[in-house]
Amino acid sequence: MINSTQVSYFELVAYFDAGLLKYLVFMALMSLYMVIVCANLFLIVIICLNRSLHEPMYLFLCSLFVNELYGSTGLFPFLLVQILSDIHTVSVPFCFLQIYCVHFYGSVEFFTLGVMSYDRYLAICYPLQYNTRMTSTKVVILTAFAWLYSVVATVVMISLSAPLPLCGNTIHKVYCDNYSIVKLSCSDTTVNNIYGLSYIFTIIVALIILILYTYMKILKVCFSGSKQTRQKAVSTCTPHLASLLNFSFGAFFEIVQSRFDMSNVPIVLRIFLSLYWLTCQPLFNPLMYGLNVSKIRIICKNLTFGKKM
Repeated sequence: MINSTQVSYFELVAYFDAGLLKYLVFMALMSLYMVIVCANLFLIVIICLNRSLHEPMYLFLCSLFVNELYGSTGLFPFLLVQILSDIHTVSVPFCFLQIYCVHFYGSVEFFTLGVMSYDRYLAICYPLQYNTRMTSTKVVILTAFAWLYSVVATVVMISLSAPLPLCGNTIHKVYCDNYSIVKLSCSDTTVNNIYGLSYIFTIIVALIILILYTYMKILKVCFSGSKQTRQKAVSTCTPHLASLLNFSFGAFFEIVQSRFDMSNVPIVLRIFLSLYWLTCQPLFNPLMYGLNVSKIRIICKNLTFGKKM
């Protein structure tokens, strides 16, 4: 039996020998990572430097783009090294560092999307009172809460998992995640499971209730409002809904794959689904908002073609 003091590394067994194809995969993922970094950095700079974008909606977007950079950086460099390596192992401290990055990213992402739905609810349902209801102070408080809560929740989760005595060091994924460590434990993990479920309930269920409530109110206003109100709702809510559905899709499959036996699913598909929420969302958001939010789109066009803003 292996205990926690004997485990100095974890073995990631989801990697398989792809031969020379691994270099093509490496180049594709490297290109994807560079596009993600450039796209998110570009939009962060645009929002920060243009005073016309210093509004709640765009400040929340800036927080979202910063989180995309953080989350993708917590995965891609590690993934690229592992693809070219013949030995797929990771030290225990680095594994827990990656667990922190991945779970923190997911928490901040979903919190920010929830806060953005509340912001759109105020903008569409209370347009005349929007500036008094969504002040700059409130924006700072909501953004800070999303990040600070995620820090505390993730640190507590790791502090419960790190001391567990382990009976193995094999992780059936291409990166480290918390539940994979918990499943390796030789001891009772009731506390970990209770905390994990409460963590999921707080982040997912509570935010889903908030999002459903806000969009029910938005739909009610759209059906009873003017054509201009409906157009505003569609133009500002469509990117948010698309981003929310994209992230939820990836997170759902990640949770299912971690909690249930997926051995009958082809390994390539399992790897793709486990990486989807960490790779596609950071690319999807800047493209979706950059192309669909009129103010950002106009500024991007002006910068691209050298026109005065």
